[in-house]
Formats: sequence, structure tokens, C-alpha cells
Amino acid sequence: MDTYSFMRELADSWVLLAMFVFFVAVILWAFRPGGSKTYDAIANIPLRDDTPPTANRSTTKKGPTDV
Repeated sequence: MDTYSFMRELADSWVLLAMFVFFVAVILWAFRPGGSKTYDAIANIPLRDDTPPTANRSTTKKGPTDV
């Protein structure tokens, strides 16, 4: 058996199985029950330092021509 045939057979069987098991493990890890709190905290990172919208309204004044 030459090297190419051996590598091809290995990739078609055991490596494919290993990649599928890794894929399933990553999916199960991402959707585990305790992970939602962590993902919510990560999702709110861009909004963490925002000021409330009421603070911005006090700095703008409406003139007599504004409706």
C-alpha cells in the first residue's frame, strides 16, 4: 500500500469520524444550559458604557424655529 492510498483511506474514515465528533462536541458545548449567562454578558459588552438617552436630551436645546 503506498502512502497516498493509506492517507486517503485514513482521511476517509478515522479523520472524518474525529472531525464529526469534534463538531458535535462544539455544538453541545455552545448550547450547554449554563452558558447562556456568559453569552448574555458577552452580548452586552458594546452597550456597557453607553449613557442613557435622557442624558443626551438635556444638552440639546430647541430654538424658536424648531417644531
